[in-house]
Amino acid sequence: MNEYTNKRQQMVDLQIVARGIKDQRVIAAMRKVPRHLFLDEALRSQAYEDYPSPIGERQTISQPYIVALMTELLQLKGNEKVLEIGTGSGYQTAILAELAEQVFSVERLPTLAKKARKLIDELKYTNVVITVKDGSTGWKEHSPYDAIIVTAAAPYEPRSLLEQLKVGGRLVIPIGDEYSQDLILYTKEEDGTYSKENYGGCRFVKLIGEEGWKT
Repeated sequence: MNEYTNKRQQMVDLQIVARGIKDQRVIAAMRKVPRHLFLDEALRSQAYEDYPSPIGERQTISQPYIVALMTELLQLKGNEKVLEIGTGSGYQTAILAELAEQVFSVERLPTLAKKARKLIDELKYTNVVITVKDGSTGWKEHSPYDAIIVTAAAPYEPRSLLEQLKVGGRLVIPIGDEYSQDLILYTKEEDGTYSKENYGGCRFVKLIGEEGWKT
């Protein structure tokens, strides 16, 4: 095993399994996907540490535990169609590609989308589609989705994203002000309403767009 493989296994053991993540498919994906490749070379030594890292354009790659927690909350079995809002580095996208049948990912910033697309292709994930647009309104043409994950913080629940869920579908999203948020899981019920669970405090960059922050 090389240096990065060792660090990745330690990351999973100490930051993910030890902190209560139980979904074996999520754990296996986190053990497999080479997180260091999603960071610039100068930052790769910190790829498996327990904190977010910058990826350019004032954006970040989330800390490993948060990636694992948000992914576990989606309860993916392997046959789902998933919408990701905020492609970013493409790391969360790759984790989803390991776990779902189809991943549709939306990124606001063209430079990040292009870089992520290149890496996703190099890693041979063929079940990922990436587009550049305002993610706060979702990606209606491919809806409804079994699961939606939002990797940026919204000031309130984006109505378009809730509407693009299937019955029984799950949306995980940070909601709050620009300094602190709560990680919220919405589940679409059969009568069209949504149940809501709070998984505690977190901090993300802002979701910019029509149903997010204006700037």
